[in-house]
Amino acid sequence: MNLRNLILSISILATFPSMSAQDGSTAYNFLNTTSSARIYGLGGVNITTIDGDLGSTDQNPGLLGGEMDNQLIFSYMRYLGDSNFAGVRYGRAAGEYGAWAAGIQYYGYGTIKGADENGILTGDFSPKDIAFSGTYSHDITDKLRGGATLKMIYSGYEEYSALAVATDLGINYYDEAHDLSLSFVVANLGGQVKRFHDRYDRLPFDLRLGWAQSFGTLPIRFSITAWNLTKWHLPYYDPGDGTAMTEPQKKDSFSSNLFRHLIFGADITPSDRFYLSLAYNYKTRTDMSTYSRSMLSGFSLGAGLNVNKFGIGLAFSQPHTGATTFMVNLRLDINDFIY
Repeated sequence: MNLRNLILSISILATFPSMSAQDGSTAYNFLNTTSSARIYGLGGVNITTIDGDLGSTDQNPGLLGGEMDNQLIFSYMRYLGDSNFAGVRYGRAAGEYGAWAAGIQYYGYGTIKGADENGILTGDFSPKDIAFSGTYSHDITDKLRGGATLKMIYSGYEEYSALAVATDLGINYYDEAHDLSLSFVVANLGGQVKRFHDRYDRLPFDLRLGWAQSFGTLPIRFSITAWNLTKWHLPYYDPGDGTAMTEPQKKDSFSSNLFRHLIFGADITPSDRFYLSLAYNYKTRTDMSTYSRSMLSGFSLGAGLNVNKFGIGLAFSQPHTGATTFMVNLRLDINDFIY
């Protein structure tokens, strides 16, 4: 690998520390970054949120439904470093029992200086990924809904480019009387159609289970999302007290592996017009296992306001002291403008 490729690889990997800092066995980890502020406030991965918001369907196509007819959502995220992500998605009812949606998501990683194998600068370039998606869902029964999303992914890193195809398959069971939501998702099933150079990169294929429920009149929906279920062992290294004399310790216990598979969330909805989300992602916190990590590492917070014709959602997370992320969504209910 020449110096230019090395610089590029380090830069791209540095963009995704919370996703792949200590288990970076796959490429395309940006596919695990949600475009929904509500989902980001719930830990970044949540497949059970029932809120009538088109944004949540990027986690589970089985959440898409006719109640999202003629809905348009814009998303923007200020990610780590100079990374900026943005996207748009549109949903439409398809008959009495079906719905479809289409969207595009852009992942930009700022400007990087290029250099050849001799270290001579060759000019700046801006690496990027673009994902085009189409989703269809269908009501199987009055409580069960299934869906599928097809994603076409283009990556351009300096003079290198690649194409990939991925599919998400999801199903959701929702009992409105008990506010109980159960989901199962097969995420990122697919592969590269065109590779960057001489080898193929794997997509972050995953199996996910989710539960969410509120109890009685308490306006809080609790959720647990299990992900990375294709493998049990998710070890990480604990740096200890951060001194030069301390050797990092590998952590691979039963409890560590268990909690690195789970994300805990709470959605507080005192009214239909407002929500507040809070979550804890133990894997993010341990991936950021450095002596100087923030007390907020692993936690995320989101809030949203809904009015007659539109809704706005905000989310915040600080995986590390040197990495603060922020997301905003704007949802337009076009039918409210027409009728």
